[in-house]
Amino acid sequence: MTVPDAMLSDVPLQTSVSPVFVGRTAELTALTTALTRAGTGAPQALLLGGEAGVGKTRLLEEFLARVRAADGVTTLGGCLELGADGLPFAPFTTALRGLRGAVPPAVLAAAAEGRETELARLLPDLAVPGPPAPQREEYDDGADGGRARLFEATAQLLERLAADRTLVVALEDLQWADRSTRELLGYLFRSVRTCRLVLLATYRTDDIHRRHPLRPFLAEQDRLRTVLHLELPRLTRSEVRDQITGIKGTEPAGELAEEIFCRSEGIPFFVEELTATEAACAISNSLRDLLLVRVEALPEPAQRVVRLAAGGGSAVEHALLAAVAGLGEDALLEALRSAVGANVLRPTTDGSGYLFRHALLREAVREDLLPGELARISRRYAETLESDPSLVRAEERLARLAHYWHRGRDAAKALPAALSAAGEARDRHAYAEEHSLLERVIELWDEVPEEERTELPALRIPRTFPCADAPEDPDSHRVPPFRPPGFVEVLAEALTAARVSGDVARAKVLARRALARLDETKDPLTAAWFQLKSGLLLEDMGKGDGWAQIAKAQELVRGLPPSAVHAEVLSSAASWGMIHRPGREALATAVRAVELARVVGATTIELDARVTLGTLLAESGDLEEGLAELARARDEADEAGVTSVMTCAAINIAVELEAVGRSAEAAEEAAGAARVARDRGRPNSYAGALAGQAEALLSTGDWQRAEELLERAAAAARVADVRAWVALLRARLARDRGDLPGLESAVEEAAATMGSSPAGEPQRVVALRLFTMALAAERGEFAAARRELATALQEGFPPSTHPYAWALLYAAASYEAELRGLPDAERGRGEVLAELHRTARRLPRPAPVWEAYALLLEAELKRAAGEGDPRHWEAAVLALEPVDRPGPLARARLRWAEALLEDADARRGDCPAPRELLGQAHSAAVRLGAAPLRAEAEQLAARARIALGGGADSDLPAADRPAPAPADPAEAFGLTRRERGVLELVAEGRSNRQIAERLYIAPKTASVHVSNILAKLGVATRGEAAAMAFRLRLVSPKGLSSAVAPPDADAGADAPRTAAAPGAAGSPTAPAVARSVARVDG
Repeated sequence: MTVPDAMLSDVPLQTSVSPVFVGRTAELTALTTALTRAGTGAPQALLLGGEAGVGKTRLLEEFLARVRAADGVTTLGGCLELGADGLPFAPFTTALRGLRGAVPPAVLAAAAEGRETELARLLPDLAVPGPPAPQREEYDDGADGGRARLFEATAQLLERLAADRTLVVALEDLQWADRSTRELLGYLFRSVRTCRLVLLATYRTDDIHRRHPLRPFLAEQDRLRTVLHLELPRLTRSEVRDQITGIKGTEPAGELAEEIFCRSEGIPFFVEELTATEAACAISNSLRDLLLVRVEALPEPAQRVVRLAAGGGSAVEHALLAAVAGLGEDALLEALRSAVGANVLRPTTDGSGYLFRHALLREAVREDLLPGELARISRRYAETLESDPSLVRAEERLARLAHYWHRGRDAAKALPAALSAAGEARDRHAYAEEHSLLERVIELWDEVPEEERTELPALRIPRTFPCADAPEDPDSHRVPPFRPPGFVEVLAEALTAARVSGDVARAKVLARRALARLDETKDPLTAAWFQLKSGLLLEDMGKGDGWAQIAKAQELVRGLPPSAVHAEVLSSAASWGMIHRPGREALATAVRAVELARVVGATTIELDARVTLGTLLAESGDLEEGLAELARARDEADEAGVTSVMTCAAINIAVELEAVGRSAEAAEEAAGAARVARDRGRPNSYAGALAGQAEALLSTGDWQRAEELLERAAAAARVADVRAWVALLRARLARDRGDLPGLESAVEEAAATMGSSPAGEPQRVVALRLFTMALAAERGEFAAARRELATALQEGFPPSTHPYAWALLYAAASYEAELRGLPDAERGRGEVLAELHRTARRLPRPAPVWEAYALLLEAELKRAAGEGDPRHWEAAVLALEPVDRPGPLARARLRWAEALLEDADARRGDCPAPRELLGQAHSAAVRLGAAPLRAEAEQLAARARIALGGGADSDLPAADRPAPAPADPAEAFGLTRRERGVLELVAEGRSNRQIAERLYIAPKTASVHVSNILAKLGVATRGEAAAMAFRLRLVSPKGLSSAVAPPDADAGADAPRTAAAPGAAGSPTAPAVARSVARVDG
């Protein structure tokens, strides 16, 4: 192959590029600072954005030159415009190829040692000669084992190369990147550790419209504190003048500099073009015309070559361009000399071909082509490449051929090319690109006559898909080579690729299209496969529970010989039963699924069914055997590289441990699953594992860490079930922190995610009832809260929902206790408390933590009924102390202290002093960040004249410490003495006239007081004001004016009671803001 840059090295350039680097001081400083940090062993990740032509490439070149001057190693890869069209990992392939010349071959070989097979998917040159290594099995709906290994191998290669040298890997034009490239880059941003590596990617900001696929990627990286995001601004007026001076070598005239600045708007590339075409400056009206001025000045043969190059892609090989042009070598080189000399084209970095000086110039030339001219050029490229495949690198051949034929509008050629490229994309673990190419196959299918489809290449199909004339090898993934694939088989593989790559909605459409095309009486096994996938996809989308489709699939396979489809249907039915109807039938189905999967040799389905079996065993009471089965399935799935099953098993272990109160173990198990899912690029599994870890941490009191995990889980979650789980955990955290807006947002999100499903997962349904009731209670809407409770009690609590059921019952009892004495709330209270008591007797208590919750609920029900015996709270505290539930324990201690202060006769010599209990509750509230619980503890302490410790705030400067809660809760709302009196009467249900008569004021004055009270409390109605008054103890059931202060805790148990004036420190305890009705961490 001719080496163009050697032959054209003496071409004089009509350059308009300034030899002086202008501006960009801040950006270059940021880059060099990152380089310095990388030199200390801290890898750096950077994103550089800017408009087209603003100078990203020039800045990058300047930075890379400085790296090399400092003995660093650099490599550069560019994304191609057809990247999203099916050429996965293109910039990484180019960058790795650049490393072959940048580091000694022995160093590169040592860095790739042991990972050559995987890395060869990115760069075939790295493959070790000899027979290919055996590949581990991959699961169709979670085909991530090989992809995980590829990502891990790439990270390991870069870490090894950057262990003792500074290495900068730069990727340009990320706006054209395929999805696989984005995912690999994101993985490297998150995963590379302790090496001297700088990862830098550039992109064009003006291309990033609202639906551009790069937008969510950028948003995700912005959430990572380790990624530095730079935005390159336009040049200022003085910087434009400096650039013109650098180009021309002399100071420009003032008018010319001003005109160029105004027309270029500070874009350096346009400054260069306007400076170079100074004479045409006044007549070139559009930017495209401006860019084409340089091209139109070329001789006609050079213009023709430039047009051909524009149709070839971002870069075109010299040999390919020569074959397409059809010119003699001398004529071609003459045309190229003209194009390179005019600074239209330039040789590629590796000297194998040409690219345009700037992408904007190529776009202008391509847009200037005549109608049909681009299609003709594309067909010429495709024909040339078909006749001589060696003209391009092997890893690019099929994708580019598919691209050229598709753009050339030749369906008969584009169909097989797209099918071949899809298979190669799957082989490279680029499932999004495989899906895109298979969609093209589906689009072109009917345009190609049936007789021309007989020579289609073999298709890789899902492992369990029933294939007629299937080969004897059970591990084969391809349609037998003696017949071409059918349309239904293309739909099956496209469905799988769409689901694996995260496009669940499109996968559902493909399933529906296949079912409409199939005759289930003639092909029941294939129809069963699509029915099953349709049900699973429906559940993934949150549009239903999928049972109708699973049941239909069971009906279709009944009576048929054993098959992988039959085993998968049984496994899915067992999994559905585990979630929606756990019991003997689901357990029996799981056992049958495991046995059948073993008979037909479907290892992955067997592992999946064993996860279901282990979970059902754990929930049926055989916890240890269930956990052991889950652990075995987890380890075997990990060994087989089936990450989806492995992480599912680990998450289920965490959930089962959490359900019996072993939260520390649950957090550790979920954290391990999250690490594996993150490292292997499984976002939904990653989100589920983070949610499991966060739930355990919420229970053990690490709320700050749990919040961080939930933020990451929310960003990664894809399917409805996981999104709902994350939203419900956010609701729990917001409720316990007293964050009403956060609670409203989380409940709304959870309801929106789950609302379209007619039968959601029972655990999620009960949790949503809990937090919807809590939200109504926070708003003072006691009738709505009771309605939500009544609905939950009527629906009942299916097996495995007991953690959420205990939390719901306690929340309801706590709410009823807070409203005791409110006239409107008294109606029906007895029935509510009795029903809560009856329901609690039926709830399971499979572990000590739930025995503790039962005692906590019993104590709260006694409080709601007006019984303040401290012994009930003592029993709850003693039961909660060993089970690691700091939130409920703190609240129980607070209630115990409150009961002791209200009944001094109940104190015993061995009983903790109220001061001690209250101090423990307050310290826990401060550490947790439970603002409502803290406020209530501080107000109770103020009322009882107990001095609390500083807690976590004691080390803060006095000015930064939160203000203590007022001893009189009414002070928090700024209520005057008169308004307090009016509020008492409002709480009794008095009208304005009755209030006026009682207080000897005019009805109009009473009305003004009521309006002021509503405004200060932030409520809209008198009923809401009354509910808030009782809930926050702004009044008491017996009237605030007759309140009696508790004894001074400092005076000892025998101190006499002393009366308190209305509104003084002896007022009943209440927080400064509306507090949640329950602070349960269950």
